[in-house]
Amino acid sequence: MTDQALRTPLSKMQGHLFELSGLKGYDSQIFIETFMKSQIAKGLDSDFDFMQWAGKEYIMERMEEEYPQGCVKGGTVYDGEVLYWIGYLYRYWHFLTGESSQTIYNIADASTMNYTYLGFHTLDVKDAIDRLRGI
Repeated sequence: MTDQALRTPLSKMQGHLFELSGLKGYDSQIFIETFMKSQIAKGLDSDFDFMQWAGKEYIMERMEEEYPQGCVKGGTVYDGEVLYWIGYLYRYWHFLTGESSQTIYNIADASTMNYTYLGFHTLDVKDAIDRLRGI
């Protein structure tokens, strides 16, 4: 399957996963950082990994079991639309550039993404990514 065929479904799935973290009341910065640096995200970055076919609920269960430190209730919980956009954009970014989730997070962390949402969420995804990368 090509990158193009995977790009939209996986980007949407990750957007819904991040949105689910908010519905569960998980601190957004902690969840996003933990996820983006996790082996789960690394698997999603690979050419093929069974996690690419798992749904948001299964991946959330894996996060809760393997990375409980990232599933902390309380703190700052971003708006659901913001969380969806962040998750979607991060995954699309990987497909567009080939950069790993960890590298992407190091360029634009959760707080940067939350801050830029208002100005960037209406841009074409590639344009938003280019701006975040400073291109």
